[in-house]
Formats: sequence, structure tokens, C-alpha cells
Amino acid sequence: MKFAREGGILLHPTSLPGRFGIGDLGQGAIAFIQFLEEAGLRLWQILPLGPTGYGNSPYQTLSAFAGNHLLISLDRLVEEGLLKASDLDNLPEFPADHVDYGRVIPIKTKLLQQASHNFHEQNFPELQAAFDAFCQANHFWLEDYALFRAIKDFHKGSQWTAWPAELVGREPAALEHWRQKLALDIAAIRFEQFLFYKQWHAIKEFANSKSIKIIGDIPIFIAHDSADVWANQHLFFLDAHGEPESVAGVPPDYFSKTGQRWGNPLYRWDLMPQDNYSWWLARLSTTLHFVDIIRLDHFRGFEAYWEVPAREETAIHGRWVKGPGAHFFHAAQHALGDLPILAEDLGIITAEVAALRDQFGFPGMRILQFGFDEDEGSRFFLPHNYPRNCVVYTGTHDNDTCVGWFTSEDGGHSTRSMHEVRKERERAIKYMGCDHKNVHWQFIRLAFSSIANQAIVPMQDVLGLGTEARMNLPGKPDGNWEWRYQAQMLAPEIKYKLAEYIDLYDRQGKFYD
Repeated sequence: MKFAREGGILLHPTSLPGRFGIGDLGQGAIAFIQFLEEAGLRLWQILPLGPTGYGNSPYQTLSAFAGNHLLISLDRLVEEGLLKASDLDNLPEFPADHVDYGRVIPIKTKLLQQASHNFHEQNFPELQAAFDAFCQANHFWLEDYALFRAIKDFHKGSQWTAWPAELVGREPAALEHWRQKLALDIAAIRFEQFLFYKQWHAIKEFANSKSIKIIGDIPIFIAHDSADVWANQHLFFLDAHGEPESVAGVPPDYFSKTGQRWGNPLYRWDLMPQDNYSWWLARLSTTLHFVDIIRLDHFRGFEAYWEVPAREETAIHGRWVKGPGAHFFHAAQHALGDLPILAEDLGIITAEVAALRDQFGFPGMRILQFGFDEDEGSRFFLPHNYPRNCVVYTGTHDNDTCVGWFTSEDGGHSTRSMHEVRKERERAIKYMGCDHKNVHWQFIRLAFSSIANQAIVPMQDVLGLGTEARMNLPGKPDGNWEWRYQAQMLAPEIKYKLAEYIDLYDRQGKFYD
């Protein structure tokens, strides 16, 4: 698919401001979209929207199809009569600059359960009709997810392989028994998902009405402890007890000397063509109802992926295994039409990976922070080497902020010495022709002025924040995915500066050959 020349911001909805401890799909989202419109930005990139499990990572969700119920706006529920305004009185004062998941989850879960109870006990005829239609349209994933969540909650969050054997093996009689036993909980989870879908689509429609497109994110791999793996065990390499035989990861790289052992089970790509990749096509189709453009995470895994034996504690000892390649994308294209996909092509990118990307015209990614070390491969990330059909970022959710990268002792990662970091900074200053002041704006200017069709800037870089605002540090056991901005941070001069760059560098949505 051909993309216009546009600019945008990377911001996950959890990072939006608001009074309930976590960003949601209420007024904070509306205000952010209005900010994008006024600044002339036409792209809003988010991270995966699924419900998160241990560690709160949006890349390790409990479902590839469900939405994160923590994003539901409680104010909107009051407006619809599902909650009373008094239900929101006497809530604790949450931190404004980060998400305290330990406090947010129980409080918000209780209020959502109250909303579900009110819905099922009172008369909401229009809402009931919409809910019934939602359940029917999403039956193919909703029933398994609701049952999975209810059973998981009953077993105090334990992973599904620790459940009774008849549930691990999904024996029909056992599933029916638990459907009846947990009927009220299942109904509440279904309703949660209805609310999420309803609120998200209202946000998307508002963004689209302002000529703003949403870029979503599909992680290539699925969390082992998810409804998808539990309900589709035949599609993954699992042993007789449901445990992964081998897991996904990447070999040693920029972020880690021992690689990254992600732990996700690997797909049975040998079996998936038998039903024309039906699970994957459903996943793509559902995501395209949520967003306008898909960022396909770890694109190189479709050409070849790093297989790590499950017994290994690190990702050092693995091997490359061929993925489905062009056959999968031809099937997706035939079923869904021209695919609005951005390919996350970072890491070890071979000629075969590049050829697969280019065969389907998917834009690749360029990260400015990667462009200034002494490695010859870093030149790939500098604007004078870009094709037009790519998307440039100052950094991603896995990078330090630009200010943090420029000022921290290790440049935002542990594989560089201080001497190397200083050299990187000197090269960056020379390349951008600037001094050490307002380095984040120098990076934003460089991204927006590049030939790349799309330029995306994390909100932390727009605000000029340091390492304290980093969204994720790969390998860090906790404290990730928590950052939030506060409404007053979006000062008018920031909007005017972005609008100036949009105009100066012609990012108003025109198409170029």
C-alpha cells in the first residue's frame, strides 16, 4: 500500500492523562486527538491494545482479540447510566506521572463489575441490542476468552497449564461444567469487552473525522499464558502437558549480550496453511477494525525466526528456522486486499528479509538513535540513506528518550562503553549541525525533514523528557509500561513548533512517487 507523507506521535493510551490512575478512552483521548489535529499531525501510533498479564506488557497479552478493560473510561459509564457519579467518589488519589497497576487493577475491576451488574439487572434496551450483536459477531474468540479469564481469576491468576488436567486438555464436559459454574463472571467479562470495543471505536471514529489515522501493533508471537494458545494448542509447538517445547527470542543484539529469550511458544507454520491461516487472518481482520495501519512487530520472523530450546535460560543457544514467507502474505492479501502494513524490520536483517518486505511494498523502520555508532550498519539509519517508502522514528518504546540517550552514562543501553557513547554523541552533533541544547527538537527536525514518508516521534521526545520517562527497558523485570504524561505538559509552544515542522517539511498528507 502506498503511504502519504505525514507526521505523528507514538503514545499508548495507558499514558494518557486522567484521574483514575491510568489513561483511558475518555476525555484525555479526545483532547490528545484534538492536539494532533491542531499541530497538523495525521498519525497516532499505539502499542498493542490487548489485556495484559504478568509484567503489564502490551506485548504479552491474554488475548490477540480482546481489548484491555483497564482502558475503559469510567466517566463514559456514568454518562450512560451504568455507574452513578457517587460510585466514583472517595477513590484514592493516584499518581499522575505513572500507572500504579497494583492499585489501579483492583479498584477499576470492581467498578467494571458493578457496571456489568447494573447492566444485567436494569433495563438498557438499546445497549442490550448492541451487546447481543457484539457477542454474536465476536463469538469466534469471545467465548474462549471469557471462559479463560473466568477460570484464570478463579485459580488466582495461575497459568493454564497449572489448572486441572481436564481443563488443560479442554475436555468438553469440563468446559461446560465451568461455563455453568462461572456464568456470572463470564457474563461480566463479555460485557467488559463490549464496553471496550464500543469506546475504542468511538475514539477511532473521532480520530478519523479529524483526518488522523491510527497505527496499531501486532506482536508476531502470542503469550503462552493466553486464551489463544489454550484454545488453539494444535497451532503451537507444545508438549503433552501444554508447555512449550521451544520458545521465541532473538540472538545477542544492541540491547543484550545474551540475546532476548521472550518465552513465547512457536507456531506450527507447517499446519497453518491447511486452513488457509484462518487464525492469523482473523487476527489481521480484527486488528484492521481497530486501527487504520498495522505495525507488524518482528517482521523478520515471517522469513526466519530464532528458535530457543525451552530448557535454555538465555537466547544465546538457538537457531534460525524458516517462517511462512511470501505464502502467508499472499494468502492475507487475497483474503483482505491491499495490506496497510509497516514492517518492524529491526535486528538482524538479511537480504531475504529485505526481499520479502519489498516484495509486498511494506515500509521498513529507521531509528535515528541507531545511526551514530561506529558500526558500518548504523549508516542504514541515517536520513541520507533512506528510501521514501519507510517510516522514521527518533526512538521507539524500547529505546531511551532522546534526551536520556544523549545524557545518560551508557547512552540508554548496556552494551556500549562511555567512550563509545561520547563518540556517538559527537557524531550526532556533527551530523545535525547543532549544539547540545534542545537535542530532542534536533532529532524531531531531522526525522520530519527526512525523505521518509512517515515520521513518528514518541511523546516523551516531544516533551523533551529524560530517562525517567522511558516506556520500556528490555530485560528489566519490573517498572516498565508505566509512564504517563500530564495534560499541562502539552504547552501551546509545543503544538506551534510541531505545526511549523509539518508545514516546513511538507507533511500534510500528500503522496509522492
